[in-house]
Amino acid sequence: MFSKILIANRGEIARRIARTCKRLGIATVAVYSDADEQAPHALECDERVRVGPAAVKESYLNADAIIAAAKQTGAQAIHPGYGLLSEKGDFARKVIAAGLVFIGPTPDVLDKFGNKMLARHVAIAANVPPVPGDDTPMGPEELGRAKSAAHVIGYPLVVKAVGGGGGIGMQIVRDEAQIDRAVKSCSDRGAQAFSDARVYLERYIEHPRHIEVQVFCDTHGNAVALGERECSVQRRHQKIVEESPSPLLVGEAGDKARKLLFARALAVVTSIGYVGAGTVEFIMDGAQPDEPFFLEVNARLQVEHPVTELVRGLDLVEAQLLVACGEPLPKAVLESQPCGHAIEVRVYAEEPRKGFLPRPGAVDVLEWPAETGGTTGVRIDSGVEAGSKVTPFYDPMIAKVCGYGATREEAITRLDAALAATKIAPCVTNLEFLRDVLHDDRFRAGDYDTLFAEALAKAPQKPR
Repeated sequence: MFSKILIANRGEIARRIARTCKRLGIATVAVYSDADEQAPHALECDERVRVGPAAVKESYLNADAIIAAAKQTGAQAIHPGYGLLSEKGDFARKVIAAGLVFIGPTPDVLDKFGNKMLARHVAIAANVPPVPGDDTPMGPEELGRAKSAAHVIGYPLVVKAVGGGGGIGMQIVRDEAQIDRAVKSCSDRGAQAFSDARVYLERYIEHPRHIEVQVFCDTHGNAVALGERECSVQRRHQKIVEESPSPLLVGEAGDKARKLLFARALAVVTSIGYVGAGTVEFIMDGAQPDEPFFLEVNARLQVEHPVTELVRGLDLVEAQLLVACGEPLPKAVLESQPCGHAIEVRVYAEEPRKGFLPRPGAVDVLEWPAETGGTTGVRIDSGVEAGSKVTPFYDPMIAKVCGYGATREEAITRLDAALAATKIAPCVTNLEFLRDVLHDDRFRAGDYDTLFAEALAKAPQKPR
């Protein structure tokens, strides 16, 4: 096992990785920007190194500065967390060239899954059907070809940036009058966020359910699917509520669909020698759950990994470290079975009823349930503490709060109680909206899709 690793990330995921390392006796190195000099993740690790000013491109995306920090402190490996550099093949190559271990898949695998079009090709080669669409990337100047492809696919459809992720560079198009603007917009966002102006088109599924499968593979030929997570409560194509198991997959038909999901997920990753933790994402029509379409692979640890950890009783970060050291996946991972139900909500500094507008600000008061009497079956992963600030430079997520119980109803009840007991001020948050989600009849019935959250935010508020 490593004796020291550098965590190339910030916020709650950096703290979460450090927590496992501390339990295992592994020293940790934090990196921080000028905006995060007093951030909890920077103060809690054994060492810390400044990597640049507040701007993310000059700090947390500064690959050379991060690798230099690892070399300077004697770290043996770099854990990228999620987002930022976690899925950049070029960064992984630089890490390896510097004589360090990259805790994640190989650079070539990252290249394939970091490009949505190449990922589609991998899935097709593995006999896993993606959402029907046009498999030839096009530039913003190819509007004529975009219209021709759209005519073949049919409306509604989705325009997507080839290098996109997290809902960036993605627009729904319902008729030909919207296609030019959507291609131009997604191309611009792709060029800005991913240095790739190309886009492609996919059929849009009207009542989409977004379901993903947690996979884990090692260098000894082991590959396992660790259950599914339902991620259909989204805003701006970004997840805000995740749960496992999916309330869509119930009964005999649900078990059959689940087995198909797992088989397809493993077929995709094993076809190219995947190593490490990953998530294979699928889109399904809520009325036809027996036909999951491949969407993409997140070749890293997911934001919502605590849901799987709670249901499976595992530490996925520990498994990542073992696999990165060349060890086989432990028996506890390979033979784990699901137990109970877990739901995670993402607490953001934002105003849901004003278009989910980000609202950076001071967090002078921060009280979690454990500080107000304690709550059973609750897990909190937070990147801030009282006295912190949510800055405009980074994602405005404050924390992830999970409820776990023997049943879905118990998980909802515990999670709602935890949110009710949470106090955050004066920063504006989505706490009350998250409770609205939990109390909504459609959510309670498990009858929701990816359009649910934004529709709820626009609807008149109901008294609880």
